[in-house]
Amino acid sequence: MRTEFYAQIDRLTAELGEMCELAADAADDATAAVVESDPAAGARVRSTLRRLDELNDRVDRRAFTLLALHAPVAHDLRVIMSAFSIAANADRMGALAANVVKIGPVPQEARAVFAKMGRLAVALAERARRAVLGDDAEEAERIRLDDAAMNDLHRELLTRILTDSWPHGVQSASDVALLGRFYERIADNAVEIGRRVIFQASGEAPLNDPSFS
Repeated sequence: MRTEFYAQIDRLTAELGEMCELAADAADDATAAVVESDPAAGARVRSTLRRLDELNDRVDRRAFTLLALHAPVAHDLRVIMSAFSIAANADRMGALAANVVKIGPVPQEARAVFAKMGRLAVALAERARRAVLGDDAEEAERIRLDDAAMNDLHRELLTRILTDSWPHGVQSASDVALLGRFYERIADNAVEIGRRVIFQASGEAPLNDPSFS
């Protein structure tokens, strides 16, 4: 019975890792859609989001079953409880990537910044994947550094569009600002995954993080 329990834990962790990988794929394709005007990339994002939704439901069912049948404690319980949040965060990352695609290609003046934001979003999702699969609190903590870099890029983007030299008008500036916010939220969800990994690995909330619950 315990052997089957740990086999199910391993499957749960593998599914969460797959969700983080899919979130990375979605961020990469969304960036191709808005920076390179690639319509096929947008279609891939929508397909990836459907897969993320399916996995999110599967993770929830598996985690509920493990709680009901095995009454886990300590680290095992933390892993299962964290799975609900990690899956939801990865799914949101995919949904945010889909929102990026809906707004569409950005003006040439903003493409370099969005290319950087896209690469960083992919790196964050991949780091989250490594943290989840390795139950690695140190890797999870590094996500915060990448999140700070995303915040810097967002500020750089706002500086570009909120100047008199921006040639594309108010509506374009509004769209670009919203796109930047979507990337920032992708990063925020990766940070949330990192927080959960730190909690499940150590049993403690991240230091200096009163928002953790």
